[in-house]
Amino acid sequence: MKPFLKVGIGIFAGGILGFAYYHFIGCQSGTCPLTSNPFITTGYGAVIGLLITSGGSSKSKKEED
Repeated sequence: MKPFLKVGIGIFAGGILGFAYYHFIGCQSGTCPLTSNPFITTGYGAVIGLLITSGGSSKSKKEED
């Protein structure tokens, strides 16, 4: 259950950081395809959080046995 919690926290934190990027930096003119919509920016942040936290473990299968 612990790996799922780690990935869930990564997704949540990435989503928060993505929304913060939209809110504080974002696109002022509204013509930027990624940063002009809060849903898209939050989604990209969540995906980046998922990719960071779901990386493979540093131990190989032989080391675990």
